[in-house]
Amino acid sequence: MARIAVITGSAGLIGAEAVRFFADQGFQVVGIDNNLRKEFFGEDASTDWSRKRLEEEIPGYEHHDVDIRHADRLRPIFADFGTDIEVVIHTAAQPSHDWAASDPMTDFSVNATGTLTLLELVREYAPQASFVFTSTNKVYGDTPNRLPLRELDTRWEIEEAHPFFAHGIDESMSVDQTKHSLFGVSKLAADSLVQEYGRYFGMNTVCFRGGCLTGPGHSGTQLHGFLSYLAKCCLTGKQYTIFGYNGKQVRDNIHSLDLVKMFWEYHQNPIPGAVYNAGGGRFSNCSMLEAIQKCEEIVDRKMNFVYSDDNRIGDHIWYISDTRRFQNDYPNWKQQYSIDDIIEEICEAAIVSVG
Repeated sequence: MARIAVITGSAGLIGAEAVRFFADQGFQVVGIDNNLRKEFFGEDASTDWSRKRLEEEIPGYEHHDVDIRHADRLRPIFADFGTDIEVVIHTAAQPSHDWAASDPMTDFSVNATGTLTLLELVREYAPQASFVFTSTNKVYGDTPNRLPLRELDTRWEIEEAHPFFAHGIDESMSVDQTKHSLFGVSKLAADSLVQEYGRYFGMNTVCFRGGCLTGPGHSGTQLHGFLSYLAKCCLTGKQYTIFGYNGKQVRDNIHSLDLVKMFWEYHQNPIPGAVYNAGGGRFSNCSMLEAIQKCEEIVDRKMNFVYSDDNRIGDHIWYISDTRRFQNDYPNWKQQYSIDDIIEEICEAAIVSVG
């Protein structure tokens, strides 16, 4: 019997990492990706290069150029493989909260309706499969900005007396009474659906509420993929814009492989309706200014950047993920990539791509 992994957004950063990892575990991988990223963000964000690489390098990889909103085109794929499908990894999305405001209908249809379509197909054809959803920390809206924060020389930081100081923000944070951005709302709808299919139907569903998901496979643009785009700008001299908070906004960054290993651990022993914050945590984080400094040191070139006082709507001032709930449930998982490892790898990949 074939072991099938269905991966949506398979040419994207997390999707492609998952394709390689699950293929290495002996799965036949079925990818679903119609390169909407190019439509959202332009030619620089196209993932065609990644799809072609997967088709060349991964034996048995089967790619479907299908929109996740089109149930009539997805159904034959799920019907064909049926209960041979062991795991569905859903990474396809409209991923930018800035872009979402320009076309809320498309944003919601991709992020929420597309997720519902996939859940229904899995329930019908492979109800025993693990359903792994890449959610986002934007489901918490701008509530993190109400934490007691203080401004330091290069970053914002939470007060040391606060419970979140040692390990970051956990899953107890409310998703209510907050400004999410329209992207955050569409992802929250999807997040709730994924949880409900676990709790109501008993399916093996999980939401990973990601911080900054990153790595050398990112087709970064100004609207999405800040470390990848930052490295490109540093190398080429293209002007980079910092939006608000004096450039001291803090993000935790998790490498795509570390995240995919979370998916794998979950699949070994799935818990229906699980929710986990997934980010670099205290192990891997930086401010915008710190990231710029690290890029400048690696490529030996000063960044051409300008500052805008206008922060992005709903943007976090300080966000570090507490991953202890996941580590408690899956103690075999350990992070491998620190922030220095990540930025160095991204810069090296950018040097190759820029030439």
